[in-house]
Amino acid sequence: MKLFKWIGSKQEAHTILKDSRTQEEEVVCLRNNEEMLLLQETMEASIPVTETYEILDRTGALQNNCFAVLNNIPVTEEGRAQFEERFRNRAGLIEEEPGFIAIRVLRPLQSDTYVILTLWENEESFANWQQSKAYSKAHAKRGTEQGIDKRPNLFPRPSFVTTYQ
Repeated sequence: MKLFKWIGSKQEAHTILKDSRTQEEEVVCLRNNEEMLLLQETMEASIPVTETYEILDRTGALQNNCFAVLNNIPVTEEGRAQFEERFRNRAGLIEEEPGFIAIRVLRPLQSDTYVILTLWENEESFANWQQSKAYSKAHAKRGTEQGIDKRPNLFPRPSFVTTYQ
């Protein structure tokens, strides 16, 4: 299964959805102050695509009317196997958090930037996750010798987060 992502203006997004052969309910449409984000989970896209990902892990269903967090993590070619192993062995604690809707671990097909996509009922649910014991446990090794973030030649540049509603 693949996830197709498109980013652009609100007007362009509405045109795509209107002209697309895809039913609107098959495309998740989210926005922030600067842009619109369309997500389609399928084997073949029926919308224009700015990025394509292979889904490595997934829980829950993608949906509209939620708070989306995209943790964009650039990974070197040499680091891909190690990075993917880390997420294959993740604790899965996030799924038990109040307000959690879905997670996708996404391998890029055209770039070096993986995306960890999480969907929440609202921004407060995400903030509560970040303050939870489960979050602390899931990220306990970060910044330590055992942490993946301290491995040499794994990350060519800093990660960044984008959010949408």
